[in-house]
Amino acid sequence: MSGWRAFGDWGSTRLRLWQICDRLVQDRTTGAGIVGLSTAPADALREALAGWIEHDGPPQRITLIGMAGARGGLAEAPYANCPLDAATWARHARRIDLDGIQVLVGAGCAARVPGGVFDEIMRGEETQVFGALALEPALALGKHIFALPGTHSKWVTTNNGAISAIRTFISGELFALLQNSSLLSEKQAWAGDDFDAGFDSGLIRACAEGSLAACLFSVRAAQVRHNHPSGFAAGYLSGLIIGAEVNEMIQVTRTSDAMQDGPLNLIGGQELVAYYARACEKYGLVTNVRDGDLCVLAGLEILDAHHR
Repeated sequence: MSGWRAFGDWGSTRLRLWQICDRLVQDRTTGAGIVGLSTAPADALREALAGWIEHDGPPQRITLIGMAGARGGLAEAPYANCPLDAATWARHARRIDLDGIQVLVGAGCAARVPGGVFDEIMRGEETQVFGALALEPALALGKHIFALPGTHSKWVTTNNGAISAIRTFISGELFALLQNSSLLSEKQAWAGDDFDAGFDSGLIRACAEGSLAACLFSVRAAQVRHNHPSGFAAGYLSGLIIGAEVNEMIQVTRTSDAMQDGPLNLIGGQELVAYYARACEKYGLVTNVRDGDLCVLAGLEILDAHHR
């Protein structure tokens, strides 16, 4: 297969690669994340691409976003300042050569926080936002809010197609830390009806309480006093954390100029986004769910155009 391109989203915990030919995905593969690599990033990328190169020859070019552009990544691409539109973001990309193949590494973006000492930053999520804008051009008009759930959930405000504000919640990381703490009596993978029932109860408590710190210990009480199983307790913990995140963003939009035109745009993997949609519904928010892979691929196409 001649003339194929490699697209990649290289995060802290994993590398996702797509083989693209004629703007269509031909194959996909994964590799190790940037954090904790046992080899140099360039060698890790070579290893991840080796199967495709052996079968189809080298790619025409490679386009990467995410932690590939971080300090200690494949090649540092400094943060671009907000307000930031897609064309300006793409111009901040870093170009390098890897074994004779041109590699374009996307920049992250940074937004000043009113009254804050430090900026809000992100790498990778901006690609999904710009991809969503490309897939639905109407979103490039007016003010819109995008929620991108994950280890470090991002809430991104756009104004006429440019990213203007970022807010980060470490919800996924907090859940991972607390599920290995004394709050939960058993350590296991949770799913199913118990988890979902617990999640809904956690949302109710988060909605009534308004303070995450004040109600976290109730996860323990649910097990000790009410004999709820660990699956319920884990779901309850997730509901508290996600509910508190959504509630805080509602307060932010009410006390700032961040009111959006249209529904909240949720971008990400199907399972996690579904829980965020349930939380938003609890708070009366209308949501528009968008597939994370489709958005990131559309954003990578924008960046890839700057190879030429």
